[in-house]
Amino acid sequence: MAECKACVLGLRLAFDMNIQELLVIVDPDLLVHQVLGEWATKNTKILLYLHCVQELIKRFTKIEFKHVPRIHNEFFYALATLSSMIQHLDKNFIDPIPIGIHKQPAYCAHVEEEIDENPWFHDIKEYLEKGEYPKHAMHTQKRTLRRLANHFFQRRRILYRRTPDLGLL
Repeated sequence: MAECKACVLGLRLAFDMNIQELLVIVDPDLLVHQVLGEWATKNTKILLYLHCVQELIKRFTKIEFKHVPRIHNEFFYALATLSSMIQHLDKNFIDPIPIGIHKQPAYCAHVEEEIDENPWFHDIKEYLEKGEYPKHAMHTQKRTLRRLANHFFQRRRILYRRTPDLGLL
């Protein structure tokens, strides 16, 4: 349903901007076939959105739907999720979401400089080897260390990270 909402909002925005020709990129192949009327849906909640999309399609001189797998289109899912979360008094309007494009990658993880000059994994390794917590560790720090240590194991003094597919890092 989030994808349908995003599609409706995107089509309305494109129409309001007087765009005549449009390429719509979506992930769910199911949505593409349903919008084009090739496949039917029994979900009553989605039927209203599909009808709205089909009415909006008629307003464009040329419109094409292209399926792109999710793995190649994370941006679409972020926008679809945002559009489904936005609540506005006027159901036909959402505030614009500013999107910036950077020339360099942005990193989300912020690592503070270690005061004791040990690597980030030192406390985990010490806990796995000796079962001891760092000096002056508070209760929450001990609990966090135990939780982190569950994701690692040590063999011949080498620390490995456990992964869900049982591959080793």
